[in-house]
Amino acid sequence: MKRLIAILILVPLAIIVVALSVANRHAVTLSLDPFNGEAPVLALTMPLFVLIFATLAVGTIIGGVATWLGQGRWRRQARAMKREARTVRRENEQFRTVTKASPATTLPTVRSNAA
Repeated sequence: MKRLIAILILVPLAIIVVALSVANRHAVTLSLDPFNGEAPVLALTMPLFVLIFATLAVGTIIGGVATWLGQGRWRRQARAMKREARTVRRENEQFRTVTKASPATTLPTVRSNAA
């Protein structure tokens, strides 16, 4: 089922990406000099679809890093809970070995006839 859903989403998306690449293959100049528009010091000439895909890739990476940094609190809390669970398991095993080693592992019975 997951594979079918992935195919239904990825095939049309791939068709759109290929169509976008073919339609925008002409070269554009990206000027990184805001003060000199006629003769920029740093300018890149590339196909428009490369610029679009590079922008999407950089945006995805920045968003992923921001999400990862934002979830740091939850990862820290999960590590603390794992440490606590390991400690509780270790204590539980210690108590089990102590109770197995002690001769009186059951409570004494209460007798109702005191005569």
